[in-house]
Amino acid sequence: MTRPSLVLDGNEVKLRLEADRTTCNDRVHVDWLRFTCLRKCAPIPHEDVLFPSAESCVPAGYAHLYDLDVIHERRARVIKLLRELPDPDFAASAQAHALAQKICKILGPEFVIEPELKKGHDFYRYRWSITRNGAECAWIGFLASGDSPRQKAQAETIHANIYGGACTFAHGSWRARMANLIEEVQGKITRVDLALDFFDGISGGLDRIHREWHEGLMDVKGRRPAANTVGPWVQGGRGRSFYFGSKEAGKQTNVYEKGVQLFGLHDATRWERIELRYGNKLRDLPVDVLRRPDDFFAGASEWHCLMLAEHGYACLGEGVKVRAKQAVETVKAEVTRSVRWLTNTASQSLALAFQFLGETEFLELVTGRNKPGRLQRFADSEISAAFGALSPTVFKTKVPVMGLIH
Repeated sequence: MTRPSLVLDGNEVKLRLEADRTTCNDRVHVDWLRFTCLRKCAPIPHEDVLFPSAESCVPAGYAHLYDLDVIHERRARVIKLLRELPDPDFAASAQAHALAQKICKILGPEFVIEPELKKGHDFYRYRWSITRNGAECAWIGFLASGDSPRQKAQAETIHANIYGGACTFAHGSWRARMANLIEEVQGKITRVDLALDFFDGISGGLDRIHREWHEGLMDVKGRRPAANTVGPWVQGGRGRSFYFGSKEAGKQTNVYEKGVQLFGLHDATRWERIELRYGNKLRDLPVDVLRRPDDFFAGASEWHCLMLAEHGYACLGEGVKVRAKQAVETVKAEVTRSVRWLTNTASQSLALAFQFLGETEFLELVTGRNKPGRLQRFADSEISAAFGALSPTVFKTKVPVMGLIH
């Protein structure tokens, strides 16, 4: 019973992608998007925006698709839910809801915000869920699930996660309008997936991709990216994927048999996809990647540029540069210096305080302090990453134990 559904869904996806190519004149499709903004930059909801009338929720020309009684009921539930939130949570929830409204408007009229507030993902306490045809296809997270310093910083942000399904069925020039929104809220893209589809298959198929990696065609600056295979890599195997690059480093490519994924083994087509995933761990992802996905796909490497050329589009491309290594090494050096000073100079006094002070007094002693002067120019995320990369030898005492300090 599942095969007809798979074929129907697969054909619908293909038709949407083909229409998107025609409308936007881009070969590369944005297949996933995540971005974060500070709450102080997020939309400030007006009452008319936060609690619109049922009639104003219906886009022009789509009245026949909507049941106003259902919209009235949803609106009442959202208002009741928000009014029951504690005061500190209300503003964040209202701002996240306002951002969700803007995103829905960009994606298209069939995208709606679920009225029930849901448990958050990725260490966010709550999320507003955006759905299409009853299935979640995006969410907006806000507030933090814990009280650690890192999560307190996260609580000051709002995060949007827009799945591939939303990107595929979004209307018209949604990418340009989403780029404008991200700039409006001074957001930072944390993930973007760029997909190049070969509906009739890649010349040579995945066996060619596997061979070209071994031949060094994916090498970047003389370095061969890590690679791994998924699926039945045997004679006649279907449903295979070939990954190269590193998700942890924020640049990974997956070449896979999309026709098998969408249609199933029995009805699989020759459709193959090259999917490039960019993350922001080592890179600052420009908003223009949404406006010019072809250029940023081609700029990933010479191999990506050549594959796009096989699709009939030749360009030099625009790469996303890794942040300067010197800055990374500098923050590591300063964090190492700070920990060595703590270990060699203050560790005995700190140990005594931990042992004999009450918990409240000790926490007052070590929390709420400014960063050391040499670390003040670095972001909390950079310092956190540097601490995570410290060698265990840094924590070893370098001076003789002198006994208790009087």
